[in-house]
Parts: sequence; C-alpha cells; structure tokens
Amino acid sequence: MKTDPRVFILANTDILAPPHVPEIRLRLASEAHDLWLKTEEELEAIGLPPPFWAFAWAGGQGLARYVLDHPDAVRGRRVLDFASGSGMVAIAAAMAGARTVIASDIDPWAETAIGLNAGLNAVTVAVRSDDAVGLDEGWDVVLAGDVFYDRAFAERLIPWLAALARRGALVLVGDPGRAYCPTDRLESLAVHAVPVTRALEDSEIKKTTVWRFVG
Repeated sequence: MKTDPRVFILANTDILAPPHVPEIRLRLASEAHDLWLKTEEELEAIGLPPPFWAFAWAGGQGLARYVLDHPDAVRGRRVLDFASGSGMVAIAAAMAGARTVIASDIDPWAETAIGLNAGLNAVTVAVRSDDAVGLDEGWDVVLAGDVFYDRAFAERLIPWLAALARRGALVLVGDPGRAYCPTDRLESLAVHAVPVTRALEDSEIKKTTVWRFVG
C-alpha cells in the first residue's frame, strides 16, 4: 500500500452528516476535496482503489434510514452489512441495538474508514475484508446497500442472498433503481426520496426502495 489510509482519509475528507440519516456522522469527500476530482489513474498512482467508502450512496442512505426507523429489524440480532463502504448501514444497525455488527468490504481502505466512522458515532463494528459472497455464518440479518450496479456482481449475489433468505435470515436491500436489482425476488418495505449529489448520480433526488429478499 503506497499511502497510509488513515492519514489520507483524515486529510481528504470532512466529518459530514448524510442528508437522509443526519443522526450519523461520517468522514466523506465533497466537491471541496481533491479526492472528488482525482481520475482512476491518479488514484492508482497513490495505491488507492476507487473510494466508494468516501461517499454516502443513495441505497445505503435509504437502508440506514429504514434500520434506524425500524430498530426491531436488528435489535438483539447478529448483523452482517455487506459491501459496507463507509460503514453507514453497519453503524445504523449498531445504533439500533444489534447484538453484533460485522461490516464486510473487500477494499482494505474501507476497513480504516469504517473504523474511523464507528468511532465518530461511538459504536462497535467489527470489520472483515475477505469475500463474504457464498458464506453463511449464521447471521440473523444481512444488509446490502446499493450492490446491484454490475451484471456479473449481481449474478454472484442473487443466489447467495436468496439462499440466506431461504435459510431464515432477514435479507434487506437498499436500491435506488440500479439496472440489475432482482425486483422479482424482492418485497418492497419502504420507499425513500434520498438527496444525492448530481456528480455521483443522474439527479439530485434518488427514489430508493428498501426491499426484503424473499428467496
């Protein structure tokens, strides 16, 4: 790793509250930061994968809002937040009273970001950077925000999440209308209008649905 993640994150983010979940504080990049403008080549030169952890994506905001508004979904339960990014949804689960929360993300930079963000919110979140797809470690709840953006990735995720749901896990998905979201396998629980940055999305408000996987 060419750059120290903690030093870089502290220097290139501010402590901000995502608009749809103002209870949570995160270290995020904004238009005021060079990180926002760096090209993929510039990021590669400093040893930084695409910094998904630096932004509060619409699907994650909608899912975090749902968890905070419906704490019974996670209270006292073992929770996996898959593709956690900034850790926003994992932090929401911890704030809502989950028994244990694991934030899973294969990006090693996310581990540092999640640790910093959990500290900002005074919650305990365990972090793992292995590929969790296909695993079943007995989680009671699996949360997945904004994961159906790529066809190949979706084709890996759908059978895994379906199997977890059939086994009895509560599998909740936050999705702002991504192309590969399997809506025929899902039950809508809530719809949110999430403010986002036009530079990241195609509009300033994204209609975001929280779905339950039905197998």
